[in-house]
This record gives sequence, structure tokens and C-alpha cells, in this order.
Amino acid sequence: MSADQVVEYMTGLGRQARAASRVIARATTAVKNEALLATADAIEAAAQSLIVANALDLQAGRDNGLDEAMLDRLALTPAGLQGMVEGLRQVAALPDPIGAIRDMKYLPSGIQVGRMRVPLGVIGIIYESRPNVTVEAASLCLKAGNACILRGGSESIHSNRAIAECIRQGLDAAGLPQEVVQVVETTDRAAVGALISMPEYVDVIVPRGGKGLIERISRDARVPVIKHLDGICHVYVDDRADLDKAEAIALNAKTHRYGVCNAMETLLVHQAIAAEFLPRIAALYAAKGVELRGCEQTRAILSQALAATEEDWSTEYLAPILSIRVVTDMDQAMEHINRYSSQHTESIVTEDFTRARRFLAEVDSSSVMVNASTRFADGFEYGLGAEIGISTDKLHARGPVGLEGLTSEKYVVYGDGHIRQ
Repeated sequence: MSADQVVEYMTGLGRQARAASRVIARATTAVKNEALLATADAIEAAAQSLIVANALDLQAGRDNGLDEAMLDRLALTPAGLQGMVEGLRQVAALPDPIGAIRDMKYLPSGIQVGRMRVPLGVIGIIYESRPNVTVEAASLCLKAGNACILRGGSESIHSNRAIAECIRQGLDAAGLPQEVVQVVETTDRAAVGALISMPEYVDVIVPRGGKGLIERISRDARVPVIKHLDGICHVYVDDRADLDKAEAIALNAKTHRYGVCNAMETLLVHQAIAAEFLPRIAALYAAKGVELRGCEQTRAILSQALAATEEDWSTEYLAPILSIRVVTDMDQAMEHINRYSSQHTESIVTEDFTRARRFLAEVDSSSVMVNASTRFADGFEYGLGAEIGISTDKLHARGPVGLEGLTSEKYVVYGDGHIRQ
């Protein structure tokens, strides 16, 4: 496609999505659930053809030199397909937020005023590699009453087209327009530029991918963006911590999974307990093959630790690497966090209630925890059922973004011939 053709194609998708958004916004919970469950059935029935389509993407990826980590994210296995099916059924079982009215009250004028939860409208989602995101994004947008335009990575185009066909079957079964969920067919990168520049058709953009992609979207979008750039998460072990708890939390936060945004990247330890705690936790990290990079005080205790640089404090490793700093007190720990954090997730380990309350109040991140692993910063773990991503912005959503994060509120007013005096 030429640049003009790409813009024309994307404009067409946007126009169709805007029209479809009005239909899905008024759809009942039963109809939306029917579409989700029918999509799950269609994916189960098409499992073999989905794996065949995915094999085309995997072969193209190998031919184009994709690394093993990317190929692993790209692969659709029978277990992965079953996970997609179960995910659709779980979203269907979630409470529908749309139409709920809260805080309805009579005012002195006699009118009743409240707030009703409503869809955002049209959501554009831009993501890389994982084909399962196509199903996750479509299901959450649909349940929240939104139309969506999904632009997956070029490396997963065959998988996404095959999944899109299953979603179309699900929408047909429920009597909903196929344009409620549209997967961008072109792999031309100009499609992304067009999608993020159509405020007349698209209400929100959600980028899911690497830092480079998200930085570009945030810089160039003419549409509001829900996103986070980095997951530079901290655990602070206070001198009033239970060291057994601290050991379990610090180990889990770093080593449960490395390549995720809620993994701990910096461990902060109070100087009063550093000599006792650091050798204990370092032995556990050594058994897991974690490379340690520390400040001068850390290296005085742990000779195996490499010297941490200024860059280490602001690096999201997504790997078995951990930076460690010994701090004089909680104030210095919070100062470090507020300087270097990406405002994703921070945790304090302490038995001191007053300090825990201060940490919760003064640390400015989307998730702040007491005596818990940062790995809990996840929509499923927070009871949202599912999430479309994590937001470190302060508007419109913050933290894990589930169904409610894909909605807004409007004021509703009931009167009976009332006029303003």
C-alpha cells in the first residue's frame, strides 16, 4: 500500500469502529457474554488451523532472525490456546460495569444526581509479538462496551488473522457487527501513525510492547494514551523488618519471573541490618544465577557484587540482574525511590505500622505495598479478573487496567419538570 492508501484504509476502520461503538455500547450483558462464549467455542473448534497459521509466523520469524525469547512469545501451543479459551470464559463471567449508577442523591432543588459508568467508545491497541493479546484485548474491550481496532506486530500477522476470524464468528453468533473488533490487516508501519492520529474516530490508545514503541506512541499520538514505559520496581527492607519475610519477598520479587514489568530491579536495605541480611539473600540469588550490582557499602559486605553505576539505578533489567543499595533510613529509601522509580510498584518490608503508613502515603507509584512481593501488581491478582495493561499515568487510569479502566463516568440527572430558579 502507498502512504495515502494506508491512511484511507485506517480511516475506513476508524469510521466503521465509531459506528460499531454505538451498537456495542447499548448491547446487553447477555449479548456481550454470548459473543465472548461463542468466540471461545470458535477458537476451540479452530485450534488446528490456528496452530498452522502460527507455524507460518514462527517460520517467518526464524527466517528473519527473531531471537528465541521473541519466538517463545510468538508461539501458540495447545496449552496457550486453551488459556485463551478459558480467558474468554472468565471475562464473560465478570460483572458488567456498564450502566451501573452510583452516588444517586436528591439535591435541595429536588433533582436527583448520580454517576453512570459508560464505555470509552473506540480503543486502539498496538502490541507486539504475542497473539494471545488479540483475544485478551478484544474480550476486555467488548465486555466494557467498546469497539476496538487491534494492530498486532507484523511477526504475528497470520496468527492474528486466524484469531480475528474466530472473533468475527463470535460476534456473528451474538448478532453484533463484525466491526466491533477489527484487526488491522496491513503490516505497514504507517498504519500505527494513522491509528494514533484519528481523534475523531479513536478515543484511547493502549500500547503494549517495548519501551521504544511506547515512547513513540506517547510522543506522536493525538489521542489519549494509557501506558507505562518502565517497570523499575523497588523493595525496601527496613531495620524493623522480619528478615524471614524479607528474604521470601526479595527472592520472589526478583526471581519469580525476570522479563516482567513488576519484577524488582533494585533492592534497598537499611544499614542497621545490611550485614546480617545481605549475605542471606545473596546466597539465594547466587543459587538462582542472579548477578548483583551494589553501592560501596553493599560491596563491602558482598565481595562478589559488581560496582553499581548511576545508570543501574534507572535501568529495567528484565533479566537475572539486581542492583542493591544500602540506605541510612527509610527517608533515604523513599528519596531514592521517588528519584529513580518509574512509578510502577514499590514495597516496604517492616513490622513498624507507623513506617508502613508513611511509606504508603509518601511513595508516589501506581502500586505501593507493605510486606508483599511486587509480583502481585497484576490485574488478576488484584481481583480485576483480567487486565489490558498497567498504567503509570495519573489520568485516566492508574495501576492494572481492567474492565473499569476501559470505562468512564457521566453524570445523570432525574427531574420531574424541574427548572432552575
